Amino acid sequence: MNCSLCETRKEKRFCPALHGRICAACCGTHRELILDCPSDCSYLKQARGYDRFRPELFEDERWFAHVQVEEDLLDAHPVLLQDLVESITQSALANSSLRDRDVIDALTALVRSFETRAHSGLHYEPPRPSLAQQAVIEELREVIADYDEEGREMGDPHLRDRDALKALVFVLRLALDRSSGRPLSRGFLDFLRTEFKKDDSNTQTRIVLP
Repeated sequence: MNCSLCETRKEKRFCPALHGRICAACCGTHRELILDCPSDCSYLKQARGYDRFRPELFEDERWFAHVQVEEDLLDAHPVLLQDLVESITQSALANSSLRDRDVIDALTALVRSFETRAHSGLHYEPPRPSLAQQAVIEELREVIADYDEEGREMGDPHLRDRDALKALVFVLRLALDRSSGRPLSRGFLDFLRTEFKKDDSNTQTRIVLP
């Protein structure tokens, strides 16, 4: 039988997104583009297991290459980073339609906002994004505000805008690194769900610098 997408090549594998059989070429070409691949698809998992390094990311303006994120960021603000990724994880669990692209766009807008604050002190609000992205932005803003408030209650200094900026850039780079970059990708969100599950031991975050 022929592939249910191209209708020319022989079918080779079952596609859970289509509930039909397709060829390997269509699987690779249309994965996370027109095929909304479920996270447990074995072929999707196999594709994510390949080398993820994409040098073009360093040329992507969303990488914010001019922002220096030091190696000791994890030691300085481990709880903030953990709270940021946990907030994104909870957003994905609450909204099954959320994709990497939504989170990356929300983080990019928030980074630009904090970059303006860090450099000029002005509060810049980015153009209004989608409702899903706006929800992520508001939740991350709340995480940062709560972290700052709790720190001051414990006698810590005020969280500097440039430190919040670096934490957001770190998470954004992690998102870009873990996502395939395709419109329907959930690679980053699936990564968070598996890597940052809360446990009773309350261990430190296992984030590694991308």
